[in-house]
Amino acid sequence: MYRRRVACGHQHWPYRQPIAISRGVITGQDVIVVTVAEKGVVGRGESSPNRRFDETPEQSLRAIEALIPALEAGLDRAELQQAMTAGAARNAIDCALWDLEAKLTKTRVWELAGVPAPRPTLTSQTIGVGAPATMASMAARAWSPLLKLKLGGDADIECVRAVREAAPSARIVVDANEAWTLPQLQSFAAAAVSCDVELIEQPLRAGNDSQLDGVRTSIPLGADESFHGLELFERTRDRYQVVNIKLDKTGGLTEALRIKVEAERRGLRIMVGCMGGTSLAMAPAMLLASDASFVDLDGARLLQTDRSPGLRYDGGIIAPFDADVWG
Repeated sequence: MYRRRVACGHQHWPYRQPIAISRGVITGQDVIVVTVAEKGVVGRGESSPNRRFDETPEQSLRAIEALIPALEAGLDRAELQQAMTAGAARNAIDCALWDLEAKLTKTRVWELAGVPAPRPTLTSQTIGVGAPATMASMAARAWSPLLKLKLGGDADIECVRAVREAAPSARIVVDANEAWTLPQLQSFAAAAVSCDVELIEQPLRAGNDSQLDGVRTSIPLGADESFHGLELFERTRDRYQVVNIKLDKTGGLTEALRIKVEAERRGLRIMVGCMGGTSLAMAPAMLLASDASFVDLDGARLLQTDRSPGLRYDGGIIAPFDADVWG
């Protein structure tokens, strides 16, 4: 009779350089890692608790530890969806169970999921809030041709214009992280058309989405903080054209796959994002990324060091990952 063993822990991974967003400055990533060992193999999953959603590493670890007896008794992924609410804690467990099943069955994880194998995928590169000259300098030295500009300062349109001048061939999306009012959004959207901005992500505070009723901008709007899972599709209806699917919000790959299918059924475009983390967190999201309109999985690339082995980034392109990375 086999005995399943489950462990979890907290790790901190410093960034190469601090990244400013509208809510503050981030200097590194706190992650939770779950391991599930069974029959001589180990499945791993990683997640990033986010204080914006009232999550801390300590709270996530407590939630995982409370579920360890059930996991060690054989709790599976389907049962996990009912045993724990969506969030970072469930994501780490869910991804560890996917990895474990792939290793036990000697099957790649996308075959288990019934989705296409990951292919080389372009990820955006995050550029934090800063003065126009600072953001322009970073854009000129960018390693990806797709830039995600964090906004929410006093000179947002000047920042975008400076970036466009410094990187004339780059693709640009912007993320306000809930920092704007509706008049600010409308003013920015009108001015940013000439800069070929492809997406405005989360302009308003989540909960204020009804202010977008009847609002039309020439640049598509994306929902991030306003969109977590299936229950919030009504919040996005007729207000956003893009939804950002992140495994830490959906509570793992299992639910994220369902959400992607439903979003496409509703005619929404997909952005695949992350809260940050190492390659262990980025790899599961790659299963959603092959046909996404936007991919924002630069988390591992932003760290001072990554796990080894890890994902391979080349000019913004993430290469398909091997089984020793995950899945």
